[in-house]
Amino acid sequence: MLPKAHVGETKHTEAAETPFYIPATQGTTGPSRTLKHGDCFAITDSFGDVGTADGGADGIFYSDTRFLSRLEMKINGQQPLMLGSNVRDDNSILTVDLTNPDFYVGSRLVLAKDLLHVVRTIFLWRGVAYQRVRVHNHGEEPFSVRFTFEFDNDFADLFEVRGMQRMRRGRMTAEMFNDSSVILHYVGLDEKVRRTAIHFDPPPQELSTGHAVYDFDLEPNENASLFITVKCRGDDFTLPMPFRKSLRAAFHEHRTACRGMATVETSNDIFNEVLCRSISDLVMLRTSTAQGPYPYAGIPWYSTTFGRDGLITAMQTLWIDPRVARGVLRRLAYFQATDFDPLNDAEPGKILHEMRGGEMAGLREIPFGQYYGSVDSTPLFVMLTGMYFDRTGDIEALGELWPHVEAALGWINGPGDPDKDGFVEYHRADENGLLNQGWKDSQDAIFHADGSLAAGPIALCEVQGYVYAAKRAAARVASRLGKVEFAAALEAQAALLAQRFEDAFWCEELGTYALALDGEKRPCRVRTSNAGQVLFSGIASKEHAARVAQDLLRPSFFSGWGIRTVAREELRYNPMSYHNGSVWPHDNALIAAGFMHYGFQEAVERVFKGLFDAASYMDLRRLPELYCGFQRGRQRGPTLYPVACSPQAWAAGTPLSLLQSSIGLEISLERGEVVLRNPRLPQFLDEVILRHITVGSCFVDLALRRHGTDVSVRVLRNDGKLRVAVIYG
Repeated sequence: MLPKAHVGETKHTEAAETPFYIPATQGTTGPSRTLKHGDCFAITDSFGDVGTADGGADGIFYSDTRFLSRLEMKINGQQPLMLGSNVRDDNSILTVDLTNPDFYVGSRLVLAKDLLHVVRTIFLWRGVAYQRVRVHNHGEEPFSVRFTFEFDNDFADLFEVRGMQRMRRGRMTAEMFNDSSVILHYVGLDEKVRRTAIHFDPPPQELSTGHAVYDFDLEPNENASLFITVKCRGDDFTLPMPFRKSLRAAFHEHRTACRGMATVETSNDIFNEVLCRSISDLVMLRTSTAQGPYPYAGIPWYSTTFGRDGLITAMQTLWIDPRVARGVLRRLAYFQATDFDPLNDAEPGKILHEMRGGEMAGLREIPFGQYYGSVDSTPLFVMLTGMYFDRTGDIEALGELWPHVEAALGWINGPGDPDKDGFVEYHRADENGLLNQGWKDSQDAIFHADGSLAAGPIALCEVQGYVYAAKRAAARVASRLGKVEFAAALEAQAALLAQRFEDAFWCEELGTYALALDGEKRPCRVRTSNAGQVLFSGIASKEHAARVAQDLLRPSFFSGWGIRTVAREELRYNPMSYHNGSVWPHDNALIAAGFMHYGFQEAVERVFKGLFDAASYMDLRRLPELYCGFQRGRQRGPTLYPVACSPQAWAAGTPLSLLQSSIGLEISLERGEVVLRNPRLPQFLDEVILRHITVGSCFVDLALRRHGTDVSVRVLRNDGKLRVAVIYG
């Protein structure tokens, strides 16, 4: 992902020169509310308004462009009083309950507060933002009230919203379409026409290109409603479907998307809320594409296709819904690079990092229209292909994907290893691309023990692990396809890589793996969470894996809310930084999966509890992209990071991944079995019920119950010939 604000940096000039930096120039004013459907998302304040703070990231967005930058409602010229603001558990609707403040004329009170109940109901569907405003007079007397809606748009590219400055912009105009509609136009420098159509029903008493006014005369106990639609694409002027009909269609679509997923219920109500929000976020971020469902990375900055994020999210959720993995693999295979293109960091066989559809991408003011500057997406693609096939046995999909796997392996052994030393490394091909191309892609994230930044080409420790796991996964698949010699060659390459990796990356004096090798093959002898992801891939020796796990759970790493990205003793440690001391939920999930791989179930439990405790303090029980790495204090929650994406796909997948690691869940269609390997439940879970775990056309329901450090497993239903096994050791 692109670097964000590095809060608390002392080298201000360094931060200012960082490309694609997201400045944090304003304090947070309260929780925002997020909705998404397809390529459209909306961020409002808790009142349901957008644009109430200058320079904010709120608005209604479509395909990396803001299509509405302001929509503010006032009652008799004043902001209403808040009663409540809630997003439904399934993220489908925002409901805001408001009431009137005291209204005065001079010093005379003409309408007391709390007589008018106003409900704003907002949802998105197919590129349209729908809003209903319902007004109810709870007073004993009739009264008149005026509702004013101020609206505007800047058609800002998402990167402008993030803080990038542009020397020139396109042309904006606005026009009245009729007595109930306004059309906002923008002709970009890319010559594309973008339109926002705003429609009011019934027609307001006053309407201009910037405001609408409704005057209501309400009898006691009388209701009145008005409807507003904001059509983001604006490629035609036909009215959207009515509010209620669209709402029913949106509900039906959501139910269809959830059908077939496994479900989880536990004895802990708070953890049930965490799981509910996580699954709802994953469904909301999932976007229908021509190749299948794809989890967009996060809102607001990453609501688009990201290779690394989609692959890891699919891995986290493979056990609960393998359809996501298939969509991710098919989409990334479709966009796999076939030629050399230095401007896009593309090389044959390389897997996509990011794609954008906004004006700035089209004009190449940013390099991310279709960008390949990530070193790990390609081995992760091969890994997920093997994991998906193990999980589903989908031979049809495998036949479609195998040529792309071969091309990806060709990149790993070819352009991905330009000096032929056996390690995959990165170095940007164009100065406008990303300087660092692992998951920690901040410009200051890869450094030596003295704090100096590493110069490329850079070989990251976790990437070598991904390559090892990718080759072993490809070998398993090749064997199933009858490519025995190719499979044997891949296994031999993986074994050699594991040996060379230990020799080059292990730092005995640190008791962990080096963060990276720089361009001169000097190890970055820094203690980081990257070593934990080495365990996730299985490349680490058992002895070294145990030492890494012990180190990551010491106070220098473990904050009480999770494992920090960098140990406190390192020179660039900063608990408020993006990558140098913060806590990332997905990073912890991958580390916990590594702990499970080596049988360190107590370590899994400790990480699981830290992340659960953090989620219990979060708004909506939603784990954000990251939070600060300050040490946990008594009777207080974690410290938030100011511009973290929330929701974020791989953060939403974290609770599901942690649960899987905790119970050691493995699913194999080839063997026709569901395995629980060294299952263990944390103390906050007495019971877990898993329903509809699919294995081919069969499924099984399981109940797990904690007895101290032991777990009993009961098969509630086995609709087929599945074998359920519990394995210890």
